[in-house]
Amino acid sequence: MTAPVFLVEGLRAATGGTVTLDGAEGRHAVSVRRLRVGEEIVLTDGAGTGAYGTVAAVEGKDRLEVAVREMRTEPEPDPRITVVQALPKGDRGELAVETMTETGVDAIVPWAASRCITQWKGERGLKALAKWRATAREAGKQSRRLRFPEVADAASTKQVAGLLAAADFAAVLHEEGAEPLATADLPAAGGIVLVVGPEGGVSPEELAAFAEAGARPYRLGRSVLRTSTAGTAATALLLGRTGRWA
Repeated sequence: MTAPVFLVEGLRAATGGTVTLDGAEGRHAVSVRRLRVGEEIVLTDGAGTGAYGTVAAVEGKDRLEVAVREMRTEPEPDPRITVVQALPKGDRGELAVETMTETGVDAIVPWAASRCITQWKGERGLKALAKWRATAREAGKQSRRLRFPEVADAASTKQVAGLLAAADFAAVLHEEGAEPLATADLPAAGGIVLVVGPEGGVSPEELAAFAEAGARPYRLGRSVLRTSTAGTAATALLLGRTGRWA
């Protein structure tokens, strides 16, 4: 089994040095994972830097020292894949974020589509966004990533159109798309932005706005996926086609 990953914000270390893991992450490592001296461990800042080493000392219930054996830096992904995710019902939003993170998405943009039953407003919206970000963080650690996906603030349709206009490849996943995503002409580098609509579908007005921004509709396959799984399937397809899973 690969070594567990723990988050250390502002990680700064050098090979041969030591890093202290404390707070909530230290408590999880000591009291939940029950790591002991000599066991392998990885620390990351979630932004591409990783410290690989072994547990050198355990102190109390929430603190340990890590002897760093090797430092690694994961380069920025290219092409970069962003999924604009319409807000699903219930906890399916966290499910979508979790599986997309495990698969390898680089950024997630919550989208308040007109047909979304769920709408993020006020304090409720802030709590929901915090849950998405916490889910991405935990899934990033679980899947042994050094670079966690960014989860942006909730975007309006106008803001999503702006993202699409700036992308090197922009697509709206739609069951009536004339062209399959599997045969789309993808860029070798740059930014790819995919839009995943709500359960009720992307409205004609939204499709028109996205088309004006340069995003065409593409289908994934013969079956219609739920909004909470479409982004994961599309991300996997693109990671394979762009060579990032090579």
